[in-house]
Amino acid sequence: MRAGYGSIFGNVAARMGALVALSFATFLVARSGGPAAVGVYALLRVLPSLVGVSISCGLPGATAYFLAGPERGNRRLPLTLVVMAVGGGCAGAVLWAGSSPFLARFLFQDLSTTLVLLASFAVFTRVAVATAKSCSQGSDDLRGANRVIVTEELMFLPVYGALWAAGGRGFGMIVVALLIADVLTASLAWGRLVRRGFFRAAERPSAGLARGIAGYGIRAQVGGFVMLLNLRLDFVLVSVITGPTVLGVYAIASKYAELLKVVTLAVTYVLYPKFAAQLATRALQAARSLIPTAGLATAAAVVPLWFAAPFVIPLIYGDAFRGAVTPAEIILFGLVLDGVAAVITALLYGIGRPGLNSIAMGVGLVVTLALDIALIPPFGAVGAAVASAVAYMSTTAVLIWFFWRVRRTERRATFVPSEGAMSR
Repeated sequence: MRAGYGSIFGNVAARMGALVALSFATFLVARSGGPAAVGVYALLRVLPSLVGVSISCGLPGATAYFLAGPERGNRRLPLTLVVMAVGGGCAGAVLWAGSSPFLARFLFQDLSTTLVLLASFAVFTRVAVATAKSCSQGSDDLRGANRVIVTEELMFLPVYGALWAAGGRGFGMIVVALLIADVLTASLAWGRLVRRGFFRAAERPSAGLARGIAGYGIRAQVGGFVMLLNLRLDFVLVSVITGPTVLGVYAIASKYAELLKVVTLAVTYVLYPKFAAQLATRALQAARSLIPTAGLATAAAVVPLWFAAPFVIPLIYGDAFRGAVTPAEIILFGLVLDGVAAVITALLYGIGRPGLNSIAMGVGLVVTLALDIALIPPFGAVGAAVASAVAYMSTTAVLIWFFWRVRRTERRATFVPSEGAMSR
């Protein structure tokens, strides 16, 4: 797996670049619109993706597995993926549009129904960007995937700046800037795929293949959907219970703490297609050797982030966001072993067992929901942070248990005494 470390470092660099761009964008939104604008911006970055990926049956999560694994030589796969992306994106946008009055009343109180309706197009653009990124990931073009990771965050800055220079103000500018940035990013991403021959000799879409992708995607997306809820359900509940101002403070705390996830997300992203291309026994051996290093690296990274929080957060975002320091430190504690979870998640996806990952994420969601309801009303952002930290630790514990179960199962299958027995 030594060759994989370079890919991980490259992906980490891309995520760091994206994070810098996102942080600067959040800074601009915070300075120009205050905490309420940051809250709106945070929701618009999350909810359209959640709707689009869910309606498309977890397409982005399944794409890399099929491109890197059992169907990598199937020339009906490229157009099948495109059809599924277009169909899922359109269906999600229609669902959002129909729900606009509800969303405007309960989640986007600062936006008019017209602006919420306009944001429905973000469902389609988010699916387009996510699918293109996964196509690059699964077709052994991690450089292209890394470019999408950076561009989808970076592109917002010049668009937002241009709209500001043109006289744009208010929440509507955030919606329009996000849409234009997504369109530009998707165009660049799909253009690279075309130039690299992704569609060369492509054959007509396959309904049977689409069912297989959807089946894997749904099993994976349960976990992906739950993971997003674990990451951002607190955003929704904080917004509903306490309002956008507290949400803006908590969003900064979450973003700071999730600096740690730059590395762990890169580990999962790079290892997932590599595990998919291997036999399960070899993938398990590789994962076993990587888990201790990943766990120690994550734990070590928590320390400087913890001690820097009281200085960095107010310095960057201003004194109005000083209340984000304690929630950020609490969330960091919950992420101490996130590197272990990252390796196991990549393994379960790569050996075709995404359902186990979904179960682990489901445990975390139950913890998140129960503690959010109990702790947010009396403690606000601090209560949401406690819920998030406990949920992270619970999910990691379940993933470790599943890893040892799968490992024992594979070892027993390998050593069953039969003539010519061999591991799969």
